Amino acid sequence: MPAPVGFPMTRGTTVQFNDVFIPYGAYWSTPFCSWQGSLATLPPIPFAAEVTARALAQRHIEPATIDGLCLGITVASKYSFYGTPWFAGLAGLGHTTGPTISQACATSVRCLATAAQELSTGGATVYLAAAADRTSNGPHVFYPNPAGPGGTGDAENLVLDSFGHDPWAKNSMLQTAENVAKEAGITREQQEEMTLLRYAQYATATADDSAFLKRYMPWPLEVKDARGKKVVATVSGDEGVHGTTAQGLAGLRPVIEGGSVTFGTQTHPADGNAGMVLTAGRDRARAIAPAGLVDVQLLSVGQARVKKGFMPMAVVPAAAQALERAGITATQLGSVTSHNPFAVNDVYLSRELKLDPERMNRHGCSLVWGHPQGPTGLRSVIELIEDLAMTGGGYGLFTGCAAGDSAAAVVLKVSMR
Repeated sequence: MPAPVGFPMTRGTTVQFNDVFIPYGAYWSTPFCSWQGSLATLPPIPFAAEVTARALAQRHIEPATIDGLCLGITVASKYSFYGTPWFAGLAGLGHTTGPTISQACATSVRCLATAAQELSTGGATVYLAAAADRTSNGPHVFYPNPAGPGGTGDAENLVLDSFGHDPWAKNSMLQTAENVAKEAGITREQQEEMTLLRYAQYATATADDSAFLKRYMPWPLEVKDARGKKVVATVSGDEGVHGTTAQGLAGLRPVIEGGSVTFGTQTHPADGNAGMVLTAGRDRARAIAPAGLVDVQLLSVGQARVKKGFMPMAVVPAAAQALERAGITATQLGSVTSHNPFAVNDVYLSRELKLDPERMNRHGCSLVWGHPQGPTGLRSVIELIEDLAMTGGGYGLFTGCAAGDSAAAVVLKVSMR
């Protein structure tokens, strides 16, 4: 798949993964709770460590077998300077350490790429990639500036200001969706049609008492106070998913005057965390896998950057690069998931890769269940694996855009034994 005209594909050294596998079932994601919801007061790193320790125990994965890990986190929180070593100690993995990774919405893919590179080069044999973020109650940062008027410094709301202003492109993330919609001829009606499809697909995940979500999600999830002592809430499923109808979408005003994107056709900020175990070699993955006669091989990753102010377009060249590295084409894909902060993303992606939108995000997506940044992609990759396992295996693609008019993608293969 060539890069769109005028949008050069970012190329780097070809990534060759040497027999990197994901033990089937050795992954998890919390429910995602909307901004200022049930997870809003929990410190994200200790909470992620608690969930990880519980998930490893439930899957009978011995912490001592994990000899490498990384933590992806994009929103600073108290003590996050200590990042991965702190997380590891709290999760019962104090015997090992690794990098703390921050690459905006591409953080999860970068965590998987780091894991795969470590495993491929002998740096580890069993690797944990975890990601956590809390967009709620984000930090308000003060930067001292003695040369400022009266010695006044500079201030930044780390979450909201990042959403609202790209210091390089000089626009908001929302403006990038409007730019792509205008240049690619994507109408408001097409965005709303895609949004309604994605909500209908998410309904399949909550059907039968949320059977699909329970395949990988801690259920129910006990939420403790900031001291980790008292249970203050119990979360059973994603919070913040709202009813959506064609009439309701049609009645919303564009967020930007004269634009086409409404609050109904974009995602919402959220809180949550996710984790995934990867191994060097199929046999090791089979020995660790908690359930199922399923092999999951990580084949490739890709990344791309497009011109200023056109972030949603980056998903196409990133996907094309990952597919090329995996040695397959889009026609061979059995399933696709995406991080789509705007419905524009999926309209453009399906058009350019000639994908049937109904083959994508068959159980929902971040457009519906929200976006806690770092762990968003990891949950999407988990759902990609589970969708392929339910449908007999095959090749799968995840792709998602990220701040800085960039994107990242993953190709994997699920085989039934």
